[in-house]
Amino acid sequence: MKEAELRRALIDTALAAQREKLNRGASGNLSVRCGDGFLVTPSGMSATEQRADDVVWMDMGGNVRGTRKPSSEWRFHRDLYVARPEFGAVLHAHATFATTLACLGRDIPPFHYMIAAAGGKTIRCAPYATFGTQALSDHALAAMEGRKACLLANHGLLVAESSLDRALALAIEVESLCEQYCLALQIGTPNLLPDAEMDVVLGKFKTYGQAT
Repeated sequence: MKEAELRRALIDTALAAQREKLNRGASGNLSVRCGDGFLVTPSGMSATEQRADDVVWMDMGGNVRGTRKPSSEWRFHRDLYVARPEFGAVLHAHATFATTLACLGRDIPPFHYMIAAAGGKTIRCAPYATFGTQALSDHALAAMEGRKACLLANHGLLVAESSLDRALALAIEVESLCEQYCLALQIGTPNLLPDAEMDVVLGKFKTYGQAT
């Protein structure tokens, strides 16, 4: 896509994240690779307020082009793009169930085989650090090692994928898993799938779905 198309797609995805109740108001942020940098949503603006010119372009050195301030969380967007060339889009959300588990500092264990959709046998919870800091980005990158999603302690959810559509779909899936896990914990102790079964599932996920 050209930059103008990516700007519109970014806003459309941010609006979709609100419709899915992943974010409310000005919470959360979203980015997409663009040229030798990335486009990121502006700081402190609801998706319903944002227009194409509000989206901020940044290079991998943190230099900005645009009239708005970038999201305060631009560091983990930038750092994920630098460390993980397979990622084309990053979505951060304060989704209710993911944030509930994040506030408990819980990793999400393999209570359901769809945990593998996030790239591993668990979904890790990164340690807490103040929002917008390099420390938070460092924790997030460690929790995302070999993964496409993690929780951020006392904060929310972070996912990364090859495209905006895939990032949104993964965020919806992870929030659904978090809801299921929260409900299961209210009834008892969920049964966990063994490592051997998760190895099988992860293998099947490599060829799951349609070729793109």
